[in-house]
Formats: sequence, structure tokens, C-alpha cells
Amino acid sequence: MSDFRAIDFFCGGGGMTCGLRQAGINVIAGVDFDKEAKETYEINNPGSTFILSDIRRLRTNYFEKKLGINRNDDRLIFIGCSPCQFYSIINTDREKSEKSKNLLRNFARFIEYYNPGYVIVENVPGLKTNDKSILPKFLKFLKDKKYTICEKVVDFSYYGIPQSRKRFSLIASRVDENIKLPEPDTEQSLLKNFIGKQNGFSKIPAGHKDNSEFNHTTAGLKPICIERLTVTPHDGGDRFSWKDNKRLQLKCFIKKDNSFKDTYGRMFWDKPASTVTTKFFSISNGRFAHPNENRAISLREGATLQTFPKHYVFKTASIAATAKLIGNAVPPEYARRVGLTIINNSSNGTI
Repeated sequence: MSDFRAIDFFCGGGGMTCGLRQAGINVIAGVDFDKEAKETYEINNPGSTFILSDIRRLRTNYFEKKLGINRNDDRLIFIGCSPCQFYSIINTDREKSEKSKNLLRNFARFIEYYNPGYVIVENVPGLKTNDKSILPKFLKFLKDKKYTICEKVVDFSYYGIPQSRKRFSLIASRVDENIKLPEPDTEQSLLKNFIGKQNGFSKIPAGHKDNSEFNHTTAGLKPICIERLTVTPHDGGDRFSWKDNKRLQLKCFIKKDNSFKDTYGRMFWDKPASTVTTKFFSISNGRFAHPNENRAISLREGATLQTFPKHYVFKTASIAATAKLIGNAVPPEYARRVGLTIINNSSNGTI
């Protein structure tokens, strides 16, 4: 374990915390207002305190008083992977979207007070490209506080994560002028190396309920949806295979071949998966059908595509709640690489 310590704001079920801990960073606390994330976070990350709070209402000196965190600590890392509905290309509830718009500003309040050695941010690419984004002000804030910044949009499929998942990533440091993001791999990570029988996933039907902590559970499907999948070619087949079948075709897709092309589609074995969203358990919400089996991918398969360890336990009350924790998470493998980048730079004497 290194002597770096971290606080994971907007921690959710603990993806970022898990990865940083794998790298050897002591994540002392995670902050989130989602009650349903608490048990999952705590049971998988013993020693990391879950603070159930809305960051907008949390006192700035809370960590100083409750956890003994010192200000101006060169080995302190603050992580701010805030909810991103406002900047997402996926349609979301407008009220929730507006609430997420300025969470980075609330995160900056804690950076201003504690002046940590490092800051990590991960978010949707829209944080960088949206003309209403708060990012330019946030970057100016960091620069005014003498932080060196490395930021760009990265494709996670080149960082050990088998998804076509592009995200905005930032590391900033006020003590390391050579700070950088992890280097990408030369090749993409592929679906076939993560799920399937060869990777420990047994064949299951739609609606299968796994009561073990492995949670190889999949959502049920109506008979007509199973019939649609039955005539959908394996390994990347899509809804166009049954678009001319009057009984199977959906009215919403008639004469709309250029819209929502991935919906009801199967994943490809030799490609990264689609981005794992909070709705990955539903074939009507994207290319989330198993490459061979007539079902959506299971909860454990979704977690594995997010690079959660297979022993990571999700303690929730429903499929939808589990999928929300998984889909919203920062993939632990990327977090691990970010953590190792910080540690290795330190070990190499750059700070």
C-alpha cells in the first residue's frame, strides 16, 4: 500500500474506489447520496468509509473534522466523477439533468479548501464538447491554483475495458509538473476475452435468477422477443433480420432503418461491447443481446464488461438497481491504471 490517500466524491457502488485500491491507494472515504449504493460500496471496500450525503449540502470542513484530513496534503487525491446527465447524449429527465450541470462547481469547493496534491475527474465527452459546459471555468480554477493538468477524451477499449466507451478523463497535480494520463494499449480489448463459457459463464435462459453472489441473473423476455432473437443471427446480428416480418417487426421501427440501429442487436465476440449503460439488462435499450444466447447479457456479465472483479458483490433490491450501480460506475481497470500512473510518477522521483 502506498502512502497516497484519496476521497472518492460521487462514488456510487465503488468502481473508482475499487480500482484505486487495486493500485495500492488508500481510499479513506466515498461520498454519495444514493442510499442503495451504501451496502455495495462498504461490503466490497472494507476500510473505506461511505458517507451518505449530497455534496451540495456537505460542510466543506467535514473531512477535516470527521476524518482528520489535513489541508495542503501533497499525497491527498480528490476524485470527482459526478453524475453527467446534462452532458450525456442519452435522453434523460430534464430536472435531473439540470441538477447535474454544476456538480463540478460543488466539487471545486472542496478542492479550494483542502488544496489536495492531485485531482481526478472522469465524465462523459460532452463535459468537454458541450458549449454550456462548466469545464472551462473548472480548468481555469485549477490553473489559478497552480495545478498542472492533463486531460483528453479517451476510448476505454484501449485501456483493458471491452467496451466502446469514450470518456473525458483528467488528472491534475500541483506537485507533479509531469503528470499524465495512462498510456493506451496498442490493441482493443474484445468481448470474447471476458464473457462466454470459456470465461466461466454458464449458458442460461432469459429470466434466469442466480441467487448466489455471482449474480449471473438476466431479465425476462416476452415470448415474441425470444422469437425475434431466435431469428437474429449470432455474433452481431441485428433487428434488420426480421424487419420485413409483419408479426415480429415493431411499429416504431417501420421505415426507420437508420434510427436506433443497435436496438435488439447482438454483441460481437471479436469487438468491444457497446457502452454498458444503466439499461444494459434490456435488449430494447441497445446492443445488449448475448452474442449466441437468446437473452440480454446478465448482471455479472455487465459487471465483468465494466471490469469489476468477479467477487464484487452487488447488494440491491432489484435487477434495475444493480444495473444502475454497474452502468454508472467508472470501470475499475481504468481507475487502477490512473492510480498506478500517479504512484509510478512519484516513485520515479518526479515529485
